[in-house]
Amino acid sequence: MAGLAQAAALVALLAVTWKPLGDWMARVYTDTRHWRVERLVYRVCRIDAASPQRWTTYAAGVLGFSFVSIVLLYLMQRLQAFLPLGFGRGTDGATSVSPAMAFNTAVSFATNTNWQSYVPEQVLGHTVQMAGLTVQNIVSAAVGMAVAVALVRGFVSHGATGDDEGGRIGNFWVDLTRGVVRILLPIAAVAAVVLVATGVVQSLRSGVDVTTVDGSVHTLALAPAASQEAVKELGTNGGGILNANSAHPFENPNPLSNLLEIFLLLVIPVALTRTFGVLVGRVRQGVVLLSVMGGLWALFLAATWLAELHPNGPAALAAGGAMEGKEVRFGIPGSALFVVSTTGTSTGAVNATHDSLTGAGGGVALLNMLLGEVAPGGVGSGLYGLLVLAVIAVFLAGLMVGRTPEYLGKKLGRREITYAAVSILVMPAFVLIGAGLAIALPGTAGALGNTGAHGFSEVLYAWASAANNNGSAFGGLTATSDVFQAGLGLAMLFGRFVPMLAVLALAGSLARQRRVPAGAGTLPTDGPLFAGLVGGTVLLVSALTFFPALALGPIAEALS
Repeated sequence: MAGLAQAAALVALLAVTWKPLGDWMARVYTDTRHWRVERLVYRVCRIDAASPQRWTTYAAGVLGFSFVSIVLLYLMQRLQAFLPLGFGRGTDGATSVSPAMAFNTAVSFATNTNWQSYVPEQVLGHTVQMAGLTVQNIVSAAVGMAVAVALVRGFVSHGATGDDEGGRIGNFWVDLTRGVVRILLPIAAVAAVVLVATGVVQSLRSGVDVTTVDGSVHTLALAPAASQEAVKELGTNGGGILNANSAHPFENPNPLSNLLEIFLLLVIPVALTRTFGVLVGRVRQGVVLLSVMGGLWALFLAATWLAELHPNGPAALAAGGAMEGKEVRFGIPGSALFVVSTTGTSTGAVNATHDSLTGAGGGVALLNMLLGEVAPGGVGSGLYGLLVLAVIAVFLAGLMVGRTPEYLGKKLGRREITYAAVSILVMPAFVLIGAGLAIALPGTAGALGNTGAHGFSEVLYAWASAANNNGSAFGGLTATSDVFQAGLGLAMLFGRFVPMLAVLALAGSLARQRRVPAGAGTLPTDGPLFAGLVGGTVLLVSALTFFPALALGPIAEALS
């Protein structure tokens, strides 16, 4: 009953904020006025805020900004010894981060992945954590939101009116600035204060000495955890400032903070469906996408909860559930709620060890990422990922009835379907090829914490987490070698930016089209039939693509 009450409270909070936050974000991205602080940013950075961009210029802004972010974060880690609040931390006895690990971390946080192959409280000082990682938590999320809004503008555009105006999808720098200033920073600031009130630590000290009952003295690491925790969840980032992440009592001390953190990682992806409905002029269109997200989330939550309450093995059965790797203060319901929400978004934060999940529970977490993280998905990436799948669903329906597919008044021809196909095929390619190559490497066996089906799941999970920009890990795989650092880093890069480029190309193609009125043969896309079609497409694409790999890992383990 306590678990059901938590889930009900979470859904109620999301329902209460869905309309006001969704409407606010719609106003943010359509407002013709600029705030004073925004005008200051434009002036300093020499941005022409009144100039809309074609998709190629918009994409250049995304890539250029992300490249500079990666370089700056890499340099901050390599030069950590010269920064304040470094506390002499680093890798391999040095006071800086090694090149391979610095590359992996810089790519990870700039791509909104936040995969961490290091112990934060031993490797990174507070300056890099705050000025590097926390900043990237905010701006990488704003990039995802900007791309999602650009795709929506492609649908709502009335088509070309001349060579100088056709195919414009907005201004990336304006969208980025507004996402940071008007949405992410205000919510994160309030959330950080609330987290401090629940008991989350916020300190610039390196640690505190405590005396245990046997008289020995231990040093507990301290950090500005509340500010990092707020943005890591709100921006669906997931990287912890402490190694145990949201299982650490300094980051997530009690069930109340746990519920708040789950709410933060879901609230913007959920509210963006309302934003989409408002921007296209038909709120029911957003409700359809919300129903697909919510249905998948509820299905996976029930499956995970059931799997963890009814595990195999005498020890777990005697304990009344699979409590290994879970915090007693959260229990199975609070842990399952976090597992499904963090893998259904691109967050990657954890409040339990995913490596200790049952075969079926771990399989659900893995499948949740392999769906493309659309239940409800990351900040921005969830919306544009589901819209791409909706385009595919409309195309399949058009094939069945023999009509040219249309979605929101735009025809979907060969070019649009090609862009959509590229967007959804990149991730499976990197997951399956990367996992296959990693398994073939002779050194991988020594890096695994388990053998057999579970060991295979550890490798598959790592590549699924990287290519989907999730960042969570099973925990049994030691991915600190240069090969893993480079390989996973490249998977994060391509898994983030190739789909983004395809989405922006799709937005540009749609923006050049004139809207066509709905006819008698137009597929209705604002009802339960279309919701079922989109949900079926999501499951079908993943089932056909990943079933053989899942059969070798979590399915085999669950049946053993």
